[in-house]
Amino acid sequence: QVQLQESGPGLVKPSQTLSLTCTVSGGSITTNFYAWTWIRQPPGKGLEWMGVIAYDGSTSYSPSLKSRTSISRDTSKNQFSLQLSSVTPEDTAVYYCAGRRTDQRDYDSWGQGTQVTVSS
Repeated sequence: QVQLQESGPGLVKPSQTLSLTCTVSGGSITTNFYAWTWIRQPPGKGLEWMGVIAYDGSTSYSPSLKSRTSISRDTSKNQFSLQLSSVTPEDTAVYYCAGRRTDQRDYDSWGQGTQVTVSS
């Protein structure tokens, strides 16, 4: 059973960079044909797909966030990370990491989510 756990600061000041890490246990982030995703949910809104890093290290980002988003990984720690730059209060959300097979639409593993508030 793959388990994911988000970690990072719960409060970020405007214009700074939000950095979160997802630690994966029970499976490897380099397992063939798996993709590891960051998703967020602002208060009162739906889920927003932010970007993904695949088993081979390739990445893809939401067009609306691409200029501010970077996803990377540390295979030695079995972790993948999110950096979102130049944050504003509109980036306040619960941030989730999730994993799925690349040939499946549904995610088969989710982190519990972490609240990030952007405020001075």
